[in-house]
Amino acid sequence: MNLFEALEQAYQTAQTALEDAKDAGTLETWYADTLGRKGVITLQVRSVGQLPAEDRPAFGKRVNEIKQALEAAYTAQAQVVKTAELARALEAGAIDVTLPGRPATPGHLHLTTQTLRQIYSIFGRMGFEVYEAPDVELESYNFDLLNIPEYHPARDMWDTFWVQQVRNSPARLLLRTHTSPGQVRAMRERANTGRSAPEPIRVILPGKCYRYEQITARSEHQFYQVEGLAVGKNITMTDLIGTLTQFTSMFYGSGHKMRVRSSYFPFTEPSIEADMSCILCGGKGCRVCKYTGWLEIAGAGMVHPVVLKNGGYDPDEWSGFAFGTGVERPAMLKYSVNDIRYFYGNDLRFLRQF
Repeated sequence: MNLFEALEQAYQTAQTALEDAKDAGTLETWYADTLGRKGVITLQVRSVGQLPAEDRPAFGKRVNEIKQALEAAYTAQAQVVKTAELARALEAGAIDVTLPGRPATPGHLHLTTQTLRQIYSIFGRMGFEVYEAPDVELESYNFDLLNIPEYHPARDMWDTFWVQQVRNSPARLLLRTHTSPGQVRAMRERANTGRSAPEPIRVILPGKCYRYEQITARSEHQFYQVEGLAVGKNITMTDLIGTLTQFTSMFYGSGHKMRVRSSYFPFTEPSIEADMSCILCGGKGCRVCKYTGWLEIAGAGMVHPVVLKNGGYDPDEWSGFAFGTGVERPAMLKYSVNDIRYFYGNDLRFLRQF
């Protein structure tokens, strides 16, 4: 028997064996024995060297035709076997298609949204209204009108994402680095109401902020903030500290320590930062509080006279305070979450806990 005859016989034998394969296990064995690395058809290719040179092209061509035909037949038979096994499983009662399907798990508010609504409620009871400002902001509102000119080193603290420039205008757009630009927008709106004098203001400005910075257990490149602004006559630092103290007590509950320390922000003068004892470690020190036992909950201060003037208020007649607090970080403290990256990792095991 020459090699051509042996090849055709192997082909016929393989076809017959494939037709007799009625389960997945037999199919896999057939494939390994026929088309696998040491399969009978594969081995035929290796014997081509025994043929005269003029017969090798024809032999190689026929081997490829047989391999393609068997591959197609294997795919078709595998589908037949799969359908038959499914039918047998249904007949055996493994799957009862008449049973009702599993109900979809109802969704719920994200922990960030829940926290935002709690903050809205607390400040609403203190007389603040919600004022929304845009995420994509003009450079002038994000920096210049907040007493941060182009040459000011404080701009390095808020490295951000720049977006398309305003058409036919030298103005530049960016994703806002903080919610403070909303201060100027709110003041300009209330200072130009058509009345003889500007209106007092008491608003919170919630929204997402964006910064080009390293992602760690305590910081993200995008996060929520809630800005607070109060402008009126004879407003003092005591009003600011009292507001923050009241918020801390209502949000976290009583029994937690809060401290105020001096700081610096270009748009407030004087400036402070409010810290609360770290709930996660009980003040002992952990990676979230940078092992200090304290976690910053708000940057704040009296509105800078330049910012008041840019907003349309005469700093000789009006005064005000402003503060900015995160949303994820207070939630971390309140619910003992030790990594801010969990908030937007979309892991349902985490999200379903709240």
